[in-house]
Amino acid sequence: MALDAAQEVTVEIAATPAECFAAVLDFERYPEWSSAVASARVRERAKDGGGRVVEFTIDMRIRTVRYVLEYAAKPPTELTWHSVEGDIESIEGRYRFRKLGPGLTEATCRQEIQLGFWLPGPLRKLAERTALQQSVSEFKTEVERRLAAAKQADGRPGKKKGTGAKRKP
Repeated sequence: MALDAAQEVTVEIAATPAECFAAVLDFERYPEWSSAVASARVRERAKDGGGRVVEFTIDMRIRTVRYVLEYAAKPPTELTWHSVEGDIESIEGRYRFRKLGPGLTEATCRQEIQLGFWLPGPLRKLAERTALQQSVSEFKTEVERRLAAAKQADGRPGKKKGTGAKRKP
C-alpha cells in the first residue's frame, strides 16, 4: 500500500524532554493550540492515566475528518501511534525527544498517512507539504508558551514559589 504522505520534521524546543512529553500527552488541550484540531477526546486511558486511545476531529478546510489513534508511550523520549478507526485509511507516527542541553530538546515527528479518500491534487500536495510542519511548529510554540506562563506565575525561572523545587508541567 502506497502512502499519500510520509514526512519527518525536526525542531529544537526550549524545554526538557519531560516537559515536551507532558505537553504531547495533554490530548484534551490540542484544540486550544493546534489550528487543525477541532476536537480531541480520550476514549481509553493507559494504566498511568494518560491517553491510550484518542479520537480526533480535524478541520481540513474542505472537509472535516474524524479518526482514532492508539498510542504507546516510552516516557520521556518516545510516543508512537497508529490509527484504529475513522475516515483516514491509515496513520502511523512517532515523536522522539532528545536532550541537547539544559532546557533544550530536539523534537522529531515522523508521520505516514494513507488518506483513503480523494483530495484534489493541488490541495493534496499543499497538505502533504505543510500539515506536519505546521503541527510541529504549533507544538513547539505551545510547549514554550507553557513554560513561559509557568515561570511568570511562579515568579522565578523554573521554580515553584516557596518550595525550591523544580516546576513540573
